[in-house]
Amino acid sequence: MSSTDAKVEQMFQILLDPQEKGTEKKQKASQNLVVLAREDAGAEKIFRSNGVQLLQRLLDTGEPDLMLAALRTLVGICSEHQSRTVATLSVLGTRRVVSMLGVENQAVSLAACHLLQVMFDALKEGVKKGFRGKEGAIIVDPARELKVLISNLLELLTEVGVSGQGRDNALTLLIKVVPRKSPKDPNNSLTLWVIDQGLKKILEVGGSVQDPPGELTVTANSRMSASILLSKLFDDLKCDAERENFHRLCENYIKSWFEGHGLAGKLRAIQTVSCLLQGPCDAGNRALELNGVMESVIALCASEQEEEQLVAVETLIHAAGKAKRASFITANGVSLLKDLYKRSEKDSIRIRALVGLCKLGSAGGTDFSMKQFAEGSTLKLAKQCRKWLCNDQMDVGTRRWAVEGLAYLTFDADVKEEFVEDTAALKALFQLSKSEERSVLFAVASALVNCTNSYDYEEPDPKMVELAKYAKQHVPEQHPKDKPSFVRARVKKLLAAGVVSAMTCMVKTESPVLTSSCRELLSRVFLALVEEVEDRGTVVAQGGGKALLPLALEGTDVGQTKAAQALAKLTITSNPEMTFPGERIYEVVRPLVSLLHLNCSGLQNFEALMALTNLAGISERLRQKILKEKAVPMIEGYMFEEHEMLRRAATECMCNLAMSKEVQDLFEATGNDRLKLLVLYSGEDDELLRRAAAGGLAMLTSMRPSLCSRIPQVTTHWLEILQALLLSPSQELQHRGAVVVLNMVEASREIASTLMESEVLEILSVLAKDEETPVTRAATACLGKAVEYGLIKPSQDGK
Repeated sequence: MSSTDAKVEQMFQILLDPQEKGTEKKQKASQNLVVLAREDAGAEKIFRSNGVQLLQRLLDTGEPDLMLAALRTLVGICSEHQSRTVATLSVLGTRRVVSMLGVENQAVSLAACHLLQVMFDALKEGVKKGFRGKEGAIIVDPARELKVLISNLLELLTEVGVSGQGRDNALTLLIKVVPRKSPKDPNNSLTLWVIDQGLKKILEVGGSVQDPPGELTVTANSRMSASILLSKLFDDLKCDAERENFHRLCENYIKSWFEGHGLAGKLRAIQTVSCLLQGPCDAGNRALELNGVMESVIALCASEQEEEQLVAVETLIHAAGKAKRASFITANGVSLLKDLYKRSEKDSIRIRALVGLCKLGSAGGTDFSMKQFAEGSTLKLAKQCRKWLCNDQMDVGTRRWAVEGLAYLTFDADVKEEFVEDTAALKALFQLSKSEERSVLFAVASALVNCTNSYDYEEPDPKMVELAKYAKQHVPEQHPKDKPSFVRARVKKLLAAGVVSAMTCMVKTESPVLTSSCRELLSRVFLALVEEVEDRGTVVAQGGGKALLPLALEGTDVGQTKAAQALAKLTITSNPEMTFPGERIYEVVRPLVSLLHLNCSGLQNFEALMALTNLAGISERLRQKILKEKAVPMIEGYMFEEHEMLRRAATECMCNLAMSKEVQDLFEATGNDRLKLLVLYSGEDDELLRRAAAGGLAMLTSMRPSLCSRIPQVTTHWLEILQALLLSPSQELQHRGAVVVLNMVEASREIASTLMESEVLEILSVLAKDEETPVTRAATACLGKAVEYGLIKPSQDGK
């Protein structure tokens, strides 16, 4: 019974036996199937043993445990295998697989989501490769299967009876699968097809109001997911004609609800506009300008119905994002928002009105001279936001708005200072970031960026400032409390409050809300947290190193660069094997190498070289990883850099990499100046550069004796350089020089003869008489070898 065939048969017998219902035996059998399916041979065996039909019977039982086992086994069968994926879809039916997303059981819905993701990946790989031969006989056009799957997902979005979790999972899949992974890929036909076929369905989810009778079931995250999908689709468009089509479809949909459906229709139209403002804001702004929409928003703010007020106030808040519109709302909406804030009896309305005021109050950004409200007003607003944030009695969805308010108000340095002093508010913020309310992530990240001043800020040129003042142009002013000493103090308070563990949880979030821009904000904060050397231990201890890796490998270019720089800082000052235990250390190499590119700053290049030097000194496997990432030509380029620190760091890195056979081969190859550069650098004024170059030279001549005969050929100053090393007051430089001379003496009698005829003999004789040190031992060994060759005679006492 130990063969795989028998095992597979046995597992299915147990699982499909009605007598075994709910037994431990059945649980074991389901786990065994999942484990078998993870290995390709096991997956193939299950597939060939009529496994898909048998798994279909498990799905039909309706028992959550059996359904989970079946779905997880199917993941193994379909993973990275296009023909098995297509066969599975034809047996189970595409409609059936997609419909499992909509079940009430969250675990089953997530397992179905994972299965569909695996199926999409397999089909997309097929589209890329364009299979021929055996695979081609099974499937002619994987693109068609892809479209059928996506079409079913779009249908699911608007089906009544589908769970809110299922709808969210469908949106998440569409976000991952439809837009191009890279703008370099010229084909965005899938996006265009989805916009034509399903834009209205996505807008329907985005415009739905939570939990009214007869409406679609949505969760707190559904509208945000719809906004992100719309944003991704809009960003994936390539030309004005495509964007114009997107705008037209959105506007037609909003008009269709706005006109002729009474108040309920207007409410839905405004909710859809709100969804667009949070996603592709260009489309949202165009929709706001439609006849009567803005007026209806203002009118509904004064409604007696809480639901209507909520929708209108939220739209007003999202609309205040653009400075152009903010000025319109400042003129027309501030008094309305103030009235709502003061008079409304419902906290849910008051908190949203407050956020609207916060957003308008922060329209000047960090510019201290551009204050929208009277002195002290923003501090009052922030105090109220912190009070609501700490109120456990409120639901999480309402408290999220308090964070939104703080995200805007923390542009003001006085607010930042008060906020980091309020330990209870910080703890509440971090607790909220770990909650199920995912839409809070961006607001939390924004508030942290503001508190740590990790946004890009360039000091204005004093001459340009004078010129601007003369021309009566506005000059931004920095708040006195945004000076570096204040920022450092705020960072320390955030670290003490546990900011790193909260951010680590945020990075782990599997949600569309963790967008590329949200990742970028988190990367900026991490970089600010590791700025001071003494804080880096705290960041590592709380899991910061682990959290930075995904941020450095995925997201916007700026975000990836910032995360990579933070990784470099950690790798320089702490033991990389402790910071990135196990296999994780190999994942650090690629982000570090990305910092060597010329579009990165000199500081980033320098820190990357220092970090790679540390890694290259650990193990051969790590050196091989650095070589595989094609870092050597870039490191060599920096060895010629004019800036002495970059030149030194690159030479140190090359010195450590020289322990690898491949790098030694590069130095040994004829027709290059690599060896010459090391010899010349060994005679430079910069002691640290000399130490790195001489160390590399000592190592190379030890590993490859053939290089010893090349040293006299590369420069006529070689003898002076070696003598200078031997006479150096630094013991380290003396030792490196003595080792190089020893290697050259041992390499051939001819080189030894040239060295002994020069002043090197006298220097070695003096060094050999000193107290016992590595330098003395190397000098004595040189003289011993020279005696052996018969070039010199031993002294009278035989020493």
